[in-house]
Amino acid sequence: MNRTIEPVVVIVPGLREHVEDHWQTLLADRLTMAGRTVRTVPPLTRDQLSLEARVAAMHKVMAEIAGPVVLVAHSAGVITSVHWSQRHEAQVKGALLVTPPDFENPLPQGFPVPEVLDENGWTPVPRTPLPFPSVVAASSNDPLGSLDRVAELARDWEGRLVELGEVGHLNPASGYGPWPRAEELLRELEHSLD
Repeated sequence: MNRTIEPVVVIVPGLREHVEDHWQTLLADRLTMAGRTVRTVPPLTRDQLSLEARVAAMHKVMAEIAGPVVLVAHSAGVITSVHWSQRHEAQVKGALLVTPPDFENPLPQGFPVPEVLDENGWTPVPRTPLPFPSVVAASSNDPLGSLDRVAELARDWEGRLVELGEVGHLNPASGYGPWPRAEELLRELEHSLD
């Protein structure tokens, strides 16, 4: 990878959108303060469960970037990114894909049921290799996706699986705000692209 053009970091949030104390928000702030260019896929104002609306919002952000991109996606943002990558040619150099949910099996109470996810275009989740290198970070006690299922996704996407241990869904409800490991994994990913 040409080091004279540092990739733009594109943050792809999950269904809960922009959360102030989420590790993605905090990572974006730290990277921006360090001089990196960071773009975040904005929250949807309508059709919030629509995969098509999320892919379109992501594509709008991506179309505004002229150079290389590294994706940092969490939860449903991972699934959005994977669907997006199946439809669009792009300048993505790599992706950090963190705690993808298992949308093909029932989720805990309070989350959309499989039928609603299917009606909104989320399933089936693409299982073909991604057209860029990826790191798939998995929790051993994620209520939204078992380690075995996430490992299957990583294998099918030809990503490098990184087991994080017991970090829940790696969100504020699981005790994460700051997550310094995100910067480490992002650096490792970017160095591997050289």
